[in-house]
Amino acid sequence: MLNASYEPLNVTTLRRAHVLVFKGKAEVIEELDRPLRSAARTFRWPHVIRLVRYVRVPRAIQRKISRRALFARDGWRCVYCGTTNGRLTLDHVVPRSRGGDSVWENVVTSCATCNHKKGNRLLHEVHMELRVHPRPPTPVLFIQLAAPKIPDRWRPYLPEIAAA
Repeated sequence: MLNASYEPLNVTTLRRAHVLVFKGKAEVIEELDRPLRSAARTFRWPHVIRLVRYVRVPRAIQRKISRRALFARDGWRCVYCGTTNGRLTLDHVVPRSRGGDSVWENVVTSCATCNHKKGNRLLHEVHMELRVHPRPPTPVLFIQLAAPKIPDRWRPYLPEIAAA
């Protein structure tokens, strides 16, 4: 599903996409070659839809943090040492016991060794540095997680994937 500005929003179900199109809240941008049939009618099978009216997506309303999304955002590697080997864990840059929140900007992927080394301390206390500063992931990340095999017809609408 695309916003009115063609910004990717999410992956939705066929049912929801059809209802949005049927109610005039979205338009079909790409359709599959086969029809969608009801008992009495035939409809276009929506593959990519675009909302007719722009929906503002406030940054304050962010998606919840999941380990899978976090690890994908950080490239499945430890942000402290860069390893992709070993058990990956979730680490709060500013520990929760020291007032750190569970927000995208404070949570990173860490290998078990680095997480144990850092423990309940701040980075400067253990002379560690972040290789990449954490930030909220783009909607494209969640689309990739929802649909690991991105259909070719989606690629023109997902610039981050098209460039890869």
